[in-house]
Amino acid sequence: MFVCKKNSRRSQMAEGFAKALGKDKVAVTSSGLEASQVDPVVIQVMSEVGIDVSKQASKPLSDFKPEDYSVVVSLCGCGVNLPKEWVLQDVFEDWQLDDPEGQSIDVFRRVRDEVKDRVVALLESLN
Repeated sequence: MFVCKKNSRRSQMAEGFAKALGKDKVAVTSSGLEASQVDPVVIQVMSEVGIDVSKQASKPLSDFKPEDYSVVVSLCGCGVNLPKEWVLQDVFEDWQLDDPEGQSIDVFRRVRDEVKDRVVALLESLN
């Protein structure tokens, strides 16, 4: 489970990378402390690296049960705001990545690349 504030940018990128790179190895989803919508710039920058996230949707964390996930990753430093049962899963990480909202496309690309690097390392650590 990748969690962010609104499930519109960083967590959507992480979900897209994990689905593409962890294909047949991990089941993954993302959510937000509140739901909103997938940022169109995220769809654009992910398509630049061959990953289509246009069918992904923003979902609230309250729609999910923590016991269904062994790995929980916060991408925005919001881990302190997560309900305790989410933080206590087998693996919990708080990546604290910059929010590219309202920034240039270059910032979106930098954050996308940082998310990819972290997802790759996470997937390797789970093997």
